[in-house]
Amino acid sequence: MYAVIETGNKQYLVNKGDTIDVELLQVEPGKKVNIENVLLISDNGHVEIGRPYVKTAKVEAKVLEQIKGEKLTIFKYKNKTRYHRKTGHRQKLTRLIIEDILLSSSKKAESKEE
Repeated sequence: MYAVIETGNKQYLVNKGDTIDVELLQVEPGKKVNIENVLLISDNGHVEIGRPYVKTAKVEAKVLEQIKGEKLTIFKYKNKTRYHRKTGHRQKLTRLIIEDILLSSSKKAESKEE
């Protein structure tokens, strides 16, 4: 079973037990989060695509830690004007472990009838 979720305006393909780094979520380490922005879910060959989200699906995850990503260097340069600026930053991230992918059974029954 896998799902495609959206958080921080980015999409992630996740399986149960995966560890992913997402943009900063204001949740303390050790707490659980429910991600309800599920774009696609697949369960034993049965694929359900949301419009835009699958309403009956959610992904449960646990916050492992708050971290910083790799350092990015930004270099601005204009030719022949002696202008250059070098700056950088490190993005704040939240490390999640996917504990469960849930899809309510009532929606499955409706999909199989159609």
